[in-house]
This record gives sequence, C-alpha cells and structure tokens, in this order.
Amino acid sequence: MNFNEKVWKKIKLIPKGKISTYKEIAKAIGNKNSARAIGNACNKNPFAPKVPCHRVIKSNGSLGGFAFGTKQKISLLKNEGIEIKKEKIIDFKEKLFKF
Repeated sequence: MNFNEKVWKKIKLIPKGKISTYKEIAKAIGNKNSARAIGNACNKNPFAPKVPCHRVIKSNGSLGGFAFGTKQKISLLKNEGIEIKKEKIIDFKEKLFKF
C-alpha cells in the first residue's frame, strides 16, 4: 500500500458529523511529520466522496484546502452538521475525531 492509499484508508474512518486534522492523520499512519503530504494526498483523492477528504482540516480549526474549492468543502461539512464561522469549525474539539 502506498502513502496516499494509507492516508485515504484512514480518512474513510472519519464518521459523518466529525472532522480530523492533517496532523492527526499523519500520527495515525505513523508519520507524524507528514501533515503537508496528507494535504497533497487529499488533493489527489480520486475516490471523493467515498473517501471524505472534506472532513480533514487544519489543527487550528480552519478549513484548509479542498480540491473542489472552499465553498464546496463548507457546503459538504454543513450538510453533515458541522457549523462553520469565518472558515473555522465551531466546537472544534467536540467535533474532532482522533484515531
């Protein structure tokens, strides 16, 4: 299994209504310093929305990037019950999924 496949496998575990961070996923795959590479794997995800990369955000609660654009990421998250204000997750710690 290559790096991207490991990342996508972990992301599939994030339940609807929760979010995780690039850093959490990096730790979960045993490569704690690869948060930026996690973002690259998300950007290359050919399996969206089955692999829900829209649920992956920055550690400070801000949205980060999304291959289909920030507006689409916000829309997908809001449809799953995630509240967002000024491109930041409200109740970040409550919504955070840790592996």
